[in-house]
Amino acid sequence: MKHGRYPFILSFLALPVGLYAWLVILPFAQAFQISLTDWSGSSNSFDYIGFDNYVNLFKDERLVLPALRHTGIILVVLPVVTIALGLFFAFMLNLGGRSRQGRIEGVAGSKFHKVVYFFPQVLSVAIIGILWKQVYAPENFGGLITGAMTAVGLPAPVNGFLADKRFVLAAVIAVLVWSAVGFYLVFFSSAMASIPRDLYEAAVIDGAGRFQMFFRITLPLLWDSVQTAWIYLSIVALDVFVLVYMMTPERGGPDGASEVVGGVIWKYAFNHGEQAFASAVGVVLFFAALTLAVVSLRFGRREQIEF
Repeated sequence: MKHGRYPFILSFLALPVGLYAWLVILPFAQAFQISLTDWSGSSNSFDYIGFDNYVNLFKDERLVLPALRHTGIILVVLPVVTIALGLFFAFMLNLGGRSRQGRIEGVAGSKFHKVVYFFPQVLSVAIIGILWKQVYAPENFGGLITGAMTAVGLPAPVNGFLADKRFVLAAVIAVLVWSAVGFYLVFFSSAMASIPRDLYEAAVIDGAGRFQMFFRITLPLLWDSVQTAWIYLSIVALDVFVLVYMMTPERGGPDGASEVVGGVIWKYAFNHGEQAFASAVGVVLFFAALTLAVVSLRFGRREQIEF
């Protein structure tokens, strides 16, 4: 077994690695090849034009540059807000209750709250988009928020939040946070379960408050989980087009106010018949996601604490 371990290991790795190369690496390589051409997607002929698509990509002020700006905003806001809320709710549901005889408990009904917060995870993106499109609708179309604002005397957008360039991007980000925070609440709660309660009980005896326990005990010990959540949420932020497609007018409107990179790929590929240019945008998005993950892992690295 010692002398034949490498052939033994390779025999198990050959099939999965081969499938991964065929189904993942090869399509990416083909997308890069297509991005170097002028292929429209509807003909068998094309010419290689080098990196012209990549040069023109950053000159497109109508779709690409606004989409990059909006995607960048989502990339910053979504992980920060979702992780902050997930950590806060997880801490409150696990350690935010009263201390009884030195033992710290969560708030009353914490198990019920976890189920309620997790509920958006069982809904598909299409259902979430349709649901919130109605919530953000104008008052005369039964919009929940606009109707409530009008009822209490507050000014509401006449055409609803999604048809107003001032609010549409924030409305989409709010839905993203609403749909994701329940998962990360459960995720952080599971990570908190691995922290010995003796640490918190000792902190209570020493007179530490909830604020100190969170920043001195919980957050340092959950740093690896926070780092993982940041990477996942960053990938979600780069792949947000489905929700934008379902919710917003003009699938990125109004007037491109909620345009994202995924929407640019879809529009150039299927509306404008420029598959090569769409492939170039996709390649840039791929390397952006890869770079983001590597940078997050590199600069978020800390010395691991073991119990």
